[in-house]
Amino acid sequence: MALSNVVGALVVFVFVRFVLPVPDTEGLAQAEARNVLVFGIVLVVAVVTGTAAAALLLRPVLTWRRRGGEPTRAEQRAALRAPLRQVGVHAAMWTLGGIIFVGLNVGAVPRLAVAIAVTVLLGASATCSLGYLLAERLLRPVAAAALAHDVPEQTTAPGVVTRVLIAVGAAAGIPALGIVLVVVSQLTGQLSTTTDELALTVLFLAVVLLVVGLLGSLLVARSVADPVQQVRRALAQVQRGRTDVCVEVYDGSEVGLLQAGFNQMVGGVAERERLRDLFGRHVGEDVARRALEHGTDLGGEVREVAVLFVDLVGSTHLAATRPPAEVVVLLNDFFRVVVEVVGRHGGFVNKFEGDAALVVFGAPLEHPGASAAALRAARELHAELRAVSEVDFGIGVSSGAAVAGNIGAARRFEYTVIGDPVNEAARLTELAKARPGRVLASLTSLERAGDPERGRWEQGAEVELRGRASTTRLAEPRT
Repeated sequence: MALSNVVGALVVFVFVRFVLPVPDTEGLAQAEARNVLVFGIVLVVAVVTGTAAAALLLRPVLTWRRRGGEPTRAEQRAALRAPLRQVGVHAAMWTLGGIIFVGLNVGAVPRLAVAIAVTVLLGASATCSLGYLLAERLLRPVAAAALAHDVPEQTTAPGVVTRVLIAVGAAAGIPALGIVLVVVSQLTGQLSTTTDELALTVLFLAVVLLVVGLLGSLLVARSVADPVQQVRRALAQVQRGRTDVCVEVYDGSEVGLLQAGFNQMVGGVAERERLRDLFGRHVGEDVARRALEHGTDLGGEVREVAVLFVDLVGSTHLAATRPPAEVVVLLNDFFRVVVEVVGRHGGFVNKFEGDAALVVFGAPLEHPGASAAALRAARELHAELRAVSEVDFGIGVSSGAAVAGNIGAARRFEYTVIGDPVNEAARLTELAKARPGRVLASLTSLERAGDPERGRWEQGAEVELRGRASTTRLAEPRT
């Protein structure tokens, strides 16, 4: 910042001393010599004083940065307003210098004093505008740290429109105004100069206009493009499925509010994804997807389903003879096998009932081969549970029409299946616990399955299950 202002002061000095065609009047030479000496002194004093004043204004920020941690509201405000305060210091130095040089020359060479006043005003406007844009970019890490814990709801820095006006108006418009003033002064006789001298003056100002305008436009463009590209890259990661993306907030204007808004949006998406994941784990992915797509109205519909029921044998004795933590580990291992096997065959684990699991094929999603899938899952489940579980169990399979839907109250309900197949599967499971094969199915399930699954089972006796009016013919897997 100090260097940019020194460069600006040197450009103004060169323009007034060597480029601007001031009519030769009595005392001009002495005034110019005096101006050169005073310029050197004022420049050194201004740099030292300006740097000290800028450091003093930054003291709250420096104190916070040395301390570390979260800034206070005053320290945050000081950090975000630091670019404006730095520019204020340099503007004061430019104003003081202009007053000194106008005072030195107004009595001896009035035209030179007027030229100095106008030139200092133009130079100060252009330099301070570029100084703000430069300070805003250089102090981004400080602003990012100040906004890391809390983003104010109101803007604390000039917005995009203001920055564009600063770059176009002050950084480029002011040098252009200088060209206009030189030409008007020549036309009105205020400048006594040749065409070559006038051309040199205009050329100098045009070069300054191009350099300052280009630099100002570049700084403004980057101040807007950088956060936009940052958000765009982060958005691309979100589109690829990531929800742990966070952009750095380093701007106190509406650009910073955009960055903070993106972070809040991604945080909301991540929270919804966690809720959706938890929802899916509790009720099943298919039920969760159905609830999101079709709503959660109470009631149900009649569906053709196949029901598989699996239950442990001797769970009461197990709970009484083993520590609770060990029982939980055993049950989790048991249900893990159930979930994996059922998932491979397109089933839906509707609920865990203590040491039992109710599995449905054909709801909530349609399953064209529900009965065959349930029978295959029963056989595979029997084989895998025998291999990995140390507990005994029974498996029952039934098929038929049942009501599937949301059952309960408006504030608390669950998706479940109610009907005769559920009752029959539960009764078959009780009966299967006493059979050597530990797996029983109803003949209706076998008939609905078709070949080749039907060939893997054999018909058994006809029995009357508890709680049912009609008899059920059994089917067991072939050994």
